[in-house]
Amino acid sequence: MDREQEEMQLLGFCGIIKESIKLIFTWRKIFSQITLALLLPVSFIALAYTEISRFPMAKIQRDQRALDHAKAGTPKYKMLSNLLTSNIIELSLSAVAYWILALIFSLLSKSTVVYTIACVYTSRPITFGRAMSIIPKVWKRLVVTYLWGFLAIVIYTVCIVVTFIICCLLLGLLHSPAVKLTLGFIVFILFILSLFGLVYIEVISDLAGVTSVLEDIYGIQAMFKTMNLVKGKMGISIAISLLPAIVSMATYTVFRIFMANGYEFGFLRFGVTALSFLFRPMLTLVGLVTQTVIYFVCKSYHDENINKSALLLDEYVPLQADDV
Repeated sequence: MDREQEEMQLLGFCGIIKESIKLIFTWRKIFSQITLALLLPVSFIALAYTEISRFPMAKIQRDQRALDHAKAGTPKYKMLSNLLTSNIIELSLSAVAYWILALIFSLLSKSTVVYTIACVYTSRPITFGRAMSIIPKVWKRLVVTYLWGFLAIVIYTVCIVVTFIICCLLLGLLHSPAVKLTLGFIVFILFILSLFGLVYIEVISDLAGVTSVLEDIYGIQAMFKTMNLVKGKMGISIAISLLPAIVSMATYTVFRIFMANGYEFGFLRFGVTALSFLFRPMLTLVGLVTQTVIYFVCKSYHDENINKSALLLDEYVPLQADDV
C-alpha cells in the first residue's frame, strides 16, 4: 500500500482528501478511462435531462395558468386538463428514464473505481479492462445494497414527516403561548437532529456500496457492517462524503444565479453549461475515490487487515468476513 496501516488509520479530513487526489493523479490513465467511459455519460445524461425537461415544464406551467382561467366543465377546460395530464406524464417518464440511467452508470462507476483502488492498495496490476470485468460479478450485490439504502431513507423520511405533522397538530391544539413556544423549540431541535440522522443514513448507504464490492456481504448486512466500520471515524466520514454534494450544490447555485440575471441564452450560458458538464464527472470521481479511501482508513483504524490473496487471484474473489 502507499501508506502503511498505522499511517492510514491516522489520516484525518485533509489527509484523506490528499490521499484521494494523489491516487487520481498517480493512476490518472485508468481513472481518465473510467471518467470517459462511465462518468462523462452521466454528466451528458444529466445535462440532456435538464434541457429536455424545460419544455414539458414550461408547457405544464402554461397549461396550468390557462386552466385556472377556464370555466370548469367546458370543452376548453377538459382539453386543457388532458393536455396538462399528458405533459405531466411526459415529464414523469423522462424523470424515471433519467434516474434509471443515472443509477446504472452510478453502480458501474462505483464498482470499477472501488475495485481499482483495492487493486492499487493490494499491489495488484490493474487495467481498465480488468476493472470493467468486475462489473458482472458485483452488480447484483450493489443493486440490493442500493435498494436497502433507498428503503431505509424512505422509511426514515416518512417517520420524520408523520412526526412533524403530529407535532404541528399538537401545537394547533395548545392555547398557552409559553407551552407553544417550548414545544415549538423542541420540535425545531428534533427536526435538526432528524436531518443529521438522514445524512447519516445516506452516508452509510454510500459506504455500504464500497463494502458490497470488497466483501462478500450486501444489503442490510453491508449497511450494519459499514455502521460498525465508521465508528471512531464517523465525523470525518460524514464530512468527506458530504463535500462533493456541497460543492455540487454551490455549482448549481452559481448556475441558477447566472440564469436569474438574464443569461439564459448566448455564449455565457454555453460556457457555464460546458464547465458544469466537465466539472460534474471530476467531482463524482473524487467522491467515489474518497469513499473508498474512507473504507480503508476505517479498516485500518479497527486493525482489520485486507487479505491480499483475495484480490490477487486471477478471478475476482470478494473478501470474506474471516479475512479481515
